[in-house]
Amino acid sequence: MIYEITSIEDPRIALFSKLTEAQLRQRQDTEQGIFIAESPKVIRVALQAGYEPSALLCEKKHIEGDAADIIQGHPDMPVYTGTRELLSELTGYTLTRGVLCAMRRKPEPLLDEILKNARRVCVIDAVCDTTNIGAIFRSAAALGIDCVLLTRSSCDPLNRRAIRVSMGTIFLVPWTWLDDYEALHRMGFKTAAMALTDKSISLDDPILKQQEHLAIIMGTEGEGLPQETIEQADFTVRIPMYHQVDSLNVAAAAAVAFWELRV
Repeated sequence: MIYEITSIEDPRIALFSKLTEAQLRQRQDTEQGIFIAESPKVIRVALQAGYEPSALLCEKKHIEGDAADIIQGHPDMPVYTGTRELLSELTGYTLTRGVLCAMRRKPEPLLDEILKNARRVCVIDAVCDTTNIGAIFRSAAALGIDCVLLTRSSCDPLNRRAIRVSMGTIFLVPWTWLDDYEALHRMGFKTAAMALTDKSISLDDPILKQQEHLAIIMGTEGEGLPQETIEQADFTVRIPMYHQVDSLNVAAAAAVAFWELRV
């Protein structure tokens, strides 16, 4: 079902043009809410991971071009289209390679469920920058992290920009929210807080790789991890650095830690 749009004020495309991230999460027409995926490549990754499309918005040329297989595979999905000039009025649209897809969220998995067979876990604690969230997920997928947990003070991984930065890898790594660090200990995990303290051990300390189950905790840039989180961790870990540099961007630090501590 293809519908041509002549105005960006058309209420049928409010999903793409008017609703905030919070409003998308609270959509009443689906129990779990909606998120927006951008570009055919990322949309295909989401579809392969089992996410269901709700609606597509694209330039006319993509209907029989880059998005043809997506449209043909979901004949009941409404497809909204218009001229490039019209659609470019949508904030950020020109950065999406011409295709946006509104998709239904899945139910959040239970913590015990995704930790059951995991050995290396990343915990994202109070990281709110969507670019960093996306980059951490991309490294987690590439470097063997089994799942990602996020504190409630962190950014939603299904934020539009986080998905784009992750190149769709957010759909490949199991994730859920973490409310209690003790839950990790109950599941047999040791925790490693990435932080600079007098008690920090080096990332290449052999004791870390000896851990059968390890959760690597990454904190926000600037303030870093809360002191309480550091004190409760089994290990406090630093990355050895040179030229008097004392820290890395959290996404870069995560990639280094994931590589060094892989199993």
